[in-house]
Amino acid sequence: MSIISHTPLAPADGQVVAPSAPDRSRMAGPVVQPIQARQFPASFAWGVATSAPQIEGAVTADGKGPSVWDTFCRVPGKVHNGDTLDVACEHYTRYPEDIALMASLGVKHYRFSIAWPRIFPTGHGRPNAGGIAFYNRLIDALLAAGITPWITMFHWDLPQALEDEGGWRVRGIAEAFRLYAETIVKAYGDRVKHWFTLNEILCFTKLAYGVGEKAPGGREGEAVVNQTFHHALMCHGVGVQAVREFGGPGAKVGMADNSFIPVPVTETESEVEMARQAFVQQNIRVLDPIYRGGYSAAYFATVGADVPKFHDDDFKLIALPTDFLGLNIYTGYFVRANVRGEPEVLQLPPNYPRADSQWLNLNARAMYWGPRLAAEVYGVPEICITENGAGYDDGDPIDDEVLDLHRLDYVRGCLNELKHAIDDGVNVSSYFLWSLMDNFEWQDGYRRRFGIVHVDFATQKRTPKLSARWYARTMAENRVM
Repeated sequence: MSIISHTPLAPADGQVVAPSAPDRSRMAGPVVQPIQARQFPASFAWGVATSAPQIEGAVTADGKGPSVWDTFCRVPGKVHNGDTLDVACEHYTRYPEDIALMASLGVKHYRFSIAWPRIFPTGHGRPNAGGIAFYNRLIDALLAAGITPWITMFHWDLPQALEDEGGWRVRGIAEAFRLYAETIVKAYGDRVKHWFTLNEILCFTKLAYGVGEKAPGGREGEAVVNQTFHHALMCHGVGVQAVREFGGPGAKVGMADNSFIPVPVTETESEVEMARQAFVQQNIRVLDPIYRGGYSAAYFATVGADVPKFHDDDFKLIALPTDFLGLNIYTGYFVRANVRGEPEVLQLPPNYPRADSQWLNLNARAMYWGPRLAAEVYGVPEICITENGAGYDDGDPIDDEVLDLHRLDYVRGCLNELKHAIDDGVNVSSYFLWSLMDNFEWQDGYRRRFGIVHVDFATQKRTPKLSARWYARTMAENRVM
């Protein structure tokens, strides 16, 4: 038996022995390649998104009328802490500062909404000159900063006067929306070429008239809810008409929808087929009429006696061709086949990761399956990711820094999934991170923060978070960082 000494040989007097370089030819293991650039298409549009009621404040300035949210937030117990939209982020007066902030982050595309009650305080009559002028100033300032405006016509702030007339329950809402849509497209269409008609129909119909958690807070039956869906779809068609008639050369239009997104547990063909079927089942009220030209037999079987009243000609309006579909993607749910070969939704375990917004389960795979299913099932030719992000109760800055690693990591995971969808042939042309800055988060008030820029609501100081710095570099390099 031989014994090998581990004592190093002593060098000769005065001699320094340098450690020898490792012989890499004798080292085992794979050669690790440099990190691959997850590059997006050269034409890809990166941006941020906001909405008028959540950031503007100035709820009575220059002739603006009240919205249903101005009313709703004053009902005790409806909004956290009794918060209101009165001040919000003071964007109505601070928009030059906010545009400079966007420019400093390298933002080139900005999706925002117009406040319907600023343009028509009572929903009818002559347009309000003060409201028209504000958005002229905003659009011109954006263009001067090299930022392309993308306008959402309606983001939940229905004029209270129209709600008093029946709101989304009544067919007349379509004519009120026609006046509004034509007015803003005529006013801004010479400079704005990207339009979204409505934002998230589900939220201002079912959640507002059926569930009661959003303005105006109704708890009415399914027949009323289905009727509000139908009238909203008619308004979408009216908005498309307005852009086609008055938007000028190069104008593009679509809708921003928060489609339910099923994610197959495993990517086998059988479970992918379950996801396709579930995608139709869950989105049948909105996407079927727009992309298939009417209500299907499956829809009628689902709603039964609660079918909405409609005219056959309504679907010529609702199904007018659009240029893209906006998808607001935050989360998804898992599906597989049950014993009958039908889609089965899996219950998440109690410790499944979620944001502080309890509905927001952190399922980044939805960012792959949402665009893919929309393209496969409904033949959508172009998809814009109109919202994506995560709501947390972020603390105040420490040394002018907010380390929102949870938000950064989730958005990064979503972008990796989006790149995967693009690589697999889905035509996704743009991505808008929600949101530019912390704002009024509906029934959660100012507690819940989705922004990549922190807002101190007492002083209105803006502080870019870690996610903002990361996203700025992602946009600049056109790749997932």
